[in-house]
Amino acid sequence: MNRLALSDRILMQVDKPARYIGNEINSVIKNKDEVDIRFAVCFPDVYEIGMSHLGLQILYGMFNEYEDVWCERVFSPWTDLDPIMRRDNIPLFMLESQEPVREADFLGITIQYEMCYTNILQVLDLSGIPLRACDRGEDDPIVIGGGPCTYNPEPIADFFDMFYIGEGETKYRELFDVYKENKKVHGTREDFLIKAAGVHGIYVPKFYDVTYKKDGTIESFAPNRPGVPAKIDKEIVRDLSGAYYIDKPVVPFTKVTQDRVVLEIQRGCIRGCRFCQAGQLYRPVRERDLDFLKERALTLLNNTGHEEISLSSLSSSDYSNLEALVDFLIDECKSRSVNISLPSLRIDNFSVDAMSKVQDVKKSSITFAPEAGSQRMRDVINKGITEKHILRGARMAFEAGWTRIKLYFMLGLPGEETEDIEEIAVLSDKIAREFFDAVPKDKRVNGPVQIVTSTSFFVPKPFTAFQWAPQDTKESFKEKAYILRQAVIRQLNQKRIQYNWHETDVSVLEGILARGDRKLCDAIELAYKKGCMYDAWSDTYRDDLWMESFDECGIDISFYTTRERSLDEIFPWDFLSCGVNKEFLKAEWLRSKEGMVTPNCADKCSGCGAGSYGVGICIKKSS
Repeated sequence: MNRLALSDRILMQVDKPARYIGNEINSVIKNKDEVDIRFAVCFPDVYEIGMSHLGLQILYGMFNEYEDVWCERVFSPWTDLDPIMRRDNIPLFMLESQEPVREADFLGITIQYEMCYTNILQVLDLSGIPLRACDRGEDDPIVIGGGPCTYNPEPIADFFDMFYIGEGETKYRELFDVYKENKKVHGTREDFLIKAAGVHGIYVPKFYDVTYKKDGTIESFAPNRPGVPAKIDKEIVRDLSGAYYIDKPVVPFTKVTQDRVVLEIQRGCIRGCRFCQAGQLYRPVRERDLDFLKERALTLLNNTGHEEISLSSLSSSDYSNLEALVDFLIDECKSRSVNISLPSLRIDNFSVDAMSKVQDVKKSSITFAPEAGSQRMRDVINKGITEKHILRGARMAFEAGWTRIKLYFMLGLPGEETEDIEEIAVLSDKIAREFFDAVPKDKRVNGPVQIVTSTSFFVPKPFTAFQWAPQDTKESFKEKAYILRQAVIRQLNQKRIQYNWHETDVSVLEGILARGDRKLCDAIELAYKKGCMYDAWSDTYRDDLWMESFDECGIDISFYTTRERSLDEIFPWDFLSCGVNKEFLKAEWLRSKEGMVTPNCADKCSGCGAGSYGVGICIKKSS
């Protein structure tokens, strides 16, 4: 084992020192002198969150299968270690070698949510890498970003040398070969960036210029040198079963958020919910073969020793071989004493039956996500379920023995009225009534019914039908939460309903960053320098420092949040393509205003544009 970057004295001062020592089961150690490329893959959050991310594990495993590449992991130091590293001038290090991140050729940062942007700057700062790409020299790592937030990379464009747009399994080998060839001919950093810009799916921000109109909207966005593509299309895996998938994920020494085997059964979603960014970004739906999943499930369990396996998908119920897969897992896992987690299921007869077999109904809850309380709003967001579906599902759950149901809703949806908000409370009460109607008194052996109703605040996202929509102010969010709380109190079963709501300040900041442009880079850097980090964590979030930073940079936050965009406005992300065309999203925005429902992909193709990839469900619908 390599000498640790942190002394025993420091490790004894911090919470969970296992975050920083590496050497976990299935971690990969190579001789740095025998590889051509060292890649530091970073999740800019605490270890427990980053190690729960499937994408990081996939890239780590795939890169380390290349003989010429050594991939190591990096995470944000927690708030107790950060000041110690600054005080003692300890550079941020990679877990496997315990060597400084600056020793890597690439620093690859996965960007899963907007609230990690200041943590990205923390990682760069502690690594001794200049925050701005324009200030980096020949000896600095190439900083590359990937993940869903790269579908609008502009608020953080100045901090990255390049972004990888799309699914990571397809183009990294080509990018590495370009890097090696450039190194072989003694090319400069600039030479490599020019060559990399020619790799499909790679966006190099410095090669594009933005101009603005007097009203602050974008006038033009165009390449500033020949040979650079004006439009960048996402990368997509066309054959999921033939693509790389982990067989030996790293097993942490300490408990992490998702402490289990994760089996990704498909990508994409047929369900066209108008608020859902992931449902658009990962189109079209592509499934993994049943035999592949069976083999990989056993391999993963054998190679990790985990005591739980979870199926990963945006909508597991839509996987065509779900019943056969679940039956197989139930048979295999019973003998191994392994639990099965079945998230993202629609509540129907099969789902309730399956969950009854794999969960202890006395200890667990069952989850519904109606998203809106009234049918009018469910049609506006194209949720595709009715109150009848919800109540029937709840009744089946109660009859199967569950007494605790979690309900997830959003407040602040486009076109929402007071009655729609109050209908959330009414629906919660109706579900409680189903329990008393479905379960006789002498059968209520698992205790009284409990309905946990939670609301988050709607944040419009790029590449959705609601990317034109205004976002509520924090005052409006608070008022709507109060209206709902009062409505809950008025229900017959109000003592059986627990209401929770999300923080308003964080939702507003997320809205600013989600649809922001390059003008936000200065404010993000200033917020970091004022002390903002771990903004996704309520106990470390500093809204006052963020608002100060926007004010000092002359940023009017309402420009990014509360105004409705015109249909002809150029968005900061319009130079990217996720496969779903803008005209389709415009039509969906207009249909939402009329409360019109669009069929899901399995029922009817709506011509979103993803059929151009010629894979997945788009092939089935055209044949």
